[in-house]
Amino acid sequence: MGKHNKISADNLSTRPVNESAAEYHIPVLLTETVEGLHINPDGVYVDCTFGGGGHSKAILAQLSEKGKLIVFDQDEDARKNLPDDERVVFVPHNFRHLKRFLRLHHFTAVDGIMADLGVSSHQFDEAERGFSIRFDAALDMRMDQRQALTAFDVVNTYTEQQLHKLFEQYGEVTNAKTLAKTIVRVRSSTSLKTIESFKNALREIVKGNPNKYFAQVFQALRIEVNDELGALKEMLEQVPTLLKPGGRVAIITFHSLEDRLVKNFFRRGTFDEPDTNPFINDEPVNVLKIITKKPVVASDKEMKQNSRSRSAKLRVAEKVMLV
Repeated sequence: MGKHNKISADNLSTRPVNESAAEYHIPVLLTETVEGLHINPDGVYVDCTFGGGGHSKAILAQLSEKGKLIVFDQDEDARKNLPDDERVVFVPHNFRHLKRFLRLHHFTAVDGIMADLGVSSHQFDEAERGFSIRFDAALDMRMDQRQALTAFDVVNTYTEQQLHKLFEQYGEVTNAKTLAKTIVRVRSSTSLKTIESFKNALREIVKGNPNKYFAQVFQALRIEVNDELGALKEMLEQVPTLLKPGGRVAIITFHSLEDRLVKNFFRRGTFDEPDTNPFINDEPVNVLKIITKKPVVASDKEMKQNSRSRSAKLRVAEKVMLV
């Protein structure tokens, strides 16, 4: 499986409280992403992860008055970063509902789709959201505050086997089995409702650097709470039918599970494993052509300016005309 690219302690550094849209979330691989989309000035584009609007702003700069940009973000906080621009349509929902809301706004096909799958700096810096190990707050981690499931619900109700699996797969926590067993043991007598109570209850089993350890644990919980991999798969499956021929999709990932999903889907047009039966030749039709033979990564300069970019990988594919 290889090592997951995790959110490191460097990515949890303190930022100013009064943040501008730029400080809300510094866009990674900005130039590379926009160039990869190969913008048609009169085209229709989708930013699946609006956030601070950095990528959207760069796309808008290349669009004519006829161009359109549809932006998705399930986090209500992102709305405050919307530009006063008639070309922009805001959809306050998860990008897993891509096709549904594009049709609702009368868009049946688009010229380009992009997604930056990283958690925004703003979400880490808002203590009450429960994403960061730096603050004491409710163990929440919901990107969409309208949903019911929280990180506390996960640690308080999941079975030992379920917890073991998610910490091992989503966080690559070294002692995932021990962690799961400990959580199930202590939750009957100790409240795990807050970040501090959760960390304190588990200090005795922490392996290595506590900040790194809990960053991995929190990553696993965040992925589970928000069903991030499920949402990514659903979105990718809608891309081929939504893109116009010649249209492009650009996805920025931050850990190996996401990257593998994107790579495999771009390569085969499906998440199903290829059939190894030599008598069956039922190859799925793939309308996507990979543009980036290897994932694009941040330059040394960008890594120095923005530590978040260290684990970022950009992959681009183009819809081709089938003869």
